Amino acid sequence: MPAPAGRGAAGAVEGRPVLELGDIRVTVLNDGFQRLDGGAMFGVVPKPLWERRIAPDERNRIRLALRCLLLEGPGGPVLVDTGIGSKEQARDSRFCDIYGVEREGGLLAELDALGLAPEDVRLVVNTHLHFDHCGGNTRLGPDGSVVPTFPNARYVVVRGEWQDAMAPSERNRASYLRDNFVPPQQAGLLDLVAPGSVLSPGVQFVHAPGHTRFHQCVRIDGGAGTALFCADLVPTASHIPYPYIMAYDLYPMETLGTKKSLLPEAAGEGWRIVLEHEPENPVGRLQPEERGGFGWVPEA
Repeated sequence: MPAPAGRGAAGAVEGRPVLELGDIRVTVLNDGFQRLDGGAMFGVVPKPLWERRIAPDERNRIRLALRCLLLEGPGGPVLVDTGIGSKEQARDSRFCDIYGVEREGGLLAELDALGLAPEDVRLVVNTHLHFDHCGGNTRLGPDGSVVPTFPNARYVVVRGEWQDAMAPSERNRASYLRDNFVPPQQAGLLDLVAPGSVLSPGVQFVHAPGHTRFHQCVRIDGGAGTALFCADLVPTASHIPYPYIMAYDLYPMETLGTKKSLLPEAAGEGWRIVLEHEPENPVGRLQPEERGGFGWVPEA
């Protein structure tokens, strides 16, 4: 596919990683950063082990990126996840302090730099509905009301994830903020699909339960290679080892089983991997290690 006007050479666009997969170009965008408790991010793994990988701040939090994907191909501009969004910065300083939100422009500025307006996006794919993955689905309108950010897009989420988000338990209620996902439904823009559904040509969900019951990864096949967006199955390169599983995962043993099923396939087939919360090098491949499991080989 020819490079749109204003783009750089394949491999990176103004510092944004680019994957050329034949019919589909994948640009890795970033809505900003957040900070979450390191202990919660690594579950049963002791701090002396995980802090060797990612150093915590004075509040024991680690810095995490808010990566999103822009897919340009036969299905038109597609966004996969939308980060944390701008609403809380405008109205909830306590939220931003607790979660260490850092945003300068965010996702919309990233799109603008590539010559795209919110109205150009045709499909918004949500891997799940936690606030740091779908907050950019909506924004504050001129009158302060919450409106869909992408008015011409269909918003896609797995039906079971939607149902869980609409009826959360005490355990996960803080992760599901209705302003992030109800307005698109009210505007008639929401499509509920089955796990593993094909989303557009060459793009499909991969059912990856554990973080939530209906958590999805996204697989992209453009005819010249395959990429996997891991969402919260493997949030950072430090979470590639099988037992490095977040305490945020509602079903950690299912996460373990999903990793043991999906990661060997990704490594064996040579898929390129995109890690949603990796703060440094979000694109790479998995390399088998002699002692078992996989190492991370980031792309330059």
